[in-house]
Amino acid sequence: MKINILLPFKEKFDKNRASSVSITVRNNLLHSNYLNQIKIFGQNTENPLFKNNFFGLKYSILSFKSKNKFLANEMLKVISEDLDQNQLIEIHNRPYLVEEITRGNKFAVSLFFHNDPQTMKGSKSIRERENILSKCAAIFCVSEFVKKKFLEGINENFQKVHVLYNGIEKKLKKFPIKKKEILFVGRLVTEKGVHLYVDAIKDIAQKYPDWSFGLIGSLKLGDNKHSDLYSNDIIKKMKAIGPQAQFHGFKNQEFVEEKMESASIIVIPSIWEEPFGLVAAEAMCNGACIIASKVGGIPEIIKDNGVLIDNINLKKLSSTIDFLIKNNQLRENYQRKAWKNFELSSEVSSQKLDHFRQLISSKYL
Repeated sequence: MKINILLPFKEKFDKNRASSVSITVRNNLLHSNYLNQIKIFGQNTENPLFKNNFFGLKYSILSFKSKNKFLANEMLKVISEDLDQNQLIEIHNRPYLVEEITRGNKFAVSLFFHNDPQTMKGSKSIRERENILSKCAAIFCVSEFVKKKFLEGINENFQKVHVLYNGIEKKLKKFPIKKKEILFVGRLVTEKGVHLYVDAIKDIAQKYPDWSFGLIGSLKLGDNKHSDLYSNDIIKKMKAIGPQAQFHGFKNQEFVEEKMESASIIVIPSIWEEPFGLVAAEAMCNGACIIASKVGGIPEIIKDNGVLIDNINLKKLSSTIDFLIKNNQLRENYQRKAWKNFELSSEVSSQKLDHFRQLISSKYL
């Protein structure tokens, strides 16, 4: 069996510009028994991860197709030229491509949902999701929350739908030394609640001059050039706090990991139903005390190993940060719990995915 991973066109499978889907795919590849049988298809990039496995494609407007359909069709051309027709295609986060890829082809197809299916083109309606189920060998969801959203109103083929949590590569062998640092990592968009974080630390920074506050992120993943009124306002407010506050912009995974390693508290104030919460899992494996919104899939990741805020607002977030700064023992207890109870290793998720691939191969190929 050969495996073909199709990334969304906007994803950059790049050492310095990778975002959540690319990071998840990379983490699974690190431990997969099928590595030598895998091709990853995505937009061309300068420094691809897993260079020997990556098939970078340059979009051509002459194709008269959308960027994602262009990628799908170019991938199918490559696969069709292979004498070995025992091929599995794994589509990430583009449900509408299932119809495009399965039309006239006999390849086995799996679909990976990294977001709420009911908000995505090609899976919004029950009828669309039933069609996906009829044409896919398996559906993988990054949380029980996402799985529940997919299966809402569906009574058949639900056994094809599985939860596969995103795996994180835990690099630290011992609990890290923590500094008086608080950190936010994420896109500078309203739904991530970054405005709550910046507004909360404005007064807290004055109250605790020996603490520092960081913000890593940009409007668009992997891009520090573009901004809008909201992100510009966030950056302006962050810089106005003074030398205690540092705005870093988008940074590569290595930089993020270094900052998480030293951060005492990581804040995840999402105001939308976060499907998984990759930052939460990364924070846990770096032994951070986590303050997060009780929304979407986040509670599945953190459980009781951090502070979950129901119906988050500025007052609740500010008082929680203040309380944890003042209470050293409680803060350190949460850090130790997060470190000790971290379970979402990339090795485990990769083994689970390989197991499903084996089952798909025996049944469909």
